[in-house]
Amino acid sequence: MKILIAYFSQTGNTEKLSRAICDAVNMDADLMPIEEVKGVDEYDVVFCGFPVHVHSVPEKVHSFIKLLPQGKKLAIFSTHGSMRANEKAKTAIEHAVSLASKAKVLGTFGCRGEVNPRIIENLAKEPVNRPWCEEAQGAFGHPDAADLADAGEFARKIIAKAC
Repeated sequence: MKILIAYFSQTGNTEKLSRAICDAVNMDADLMPIEEVKGVDEYDVVFCGFPVHVHSVPEKVHSFIKLLPQGKKLAIFSTHGSMRANEKAKTAIEHAVSLASKAKVLGTFGCRGEVNPRIIENLAKEPVNRPWCEEAQGAFGHPDAADLADAGEFARKIIAKAC
């Protein structure tokens, strides 16, 4: 089985998660930034990772997922400043799944990722953003070892499903 782990990462959080997934699949896998992917036909399973931006899917990832061919096996993962059960983080994953109308989504995973302090500082100027900003400050140091272990377990479960 040939695996692609494609990711979009600006701060390194999603890249860390991608590397943990790559290590866990323990088979022929290509790991690369989403903008370097030239095609997916040769892959049996595609893992696609992204940071949640403004409670949604970044445009580069949006386009990538929409273009996946009919029946392509897909696993989606993300990093976000919110707690795992936060509605905004779940909404972004649900949106990514809805974009994969032709692909077969095998599963999803999300974990916290450290947010750039300047982003928190800028957003905190608006009262409506302050609760999220307080929550995002708690993401310092994430993804941590436990998050990376959880990502590895997610990857192993996806591979088992794909077989």
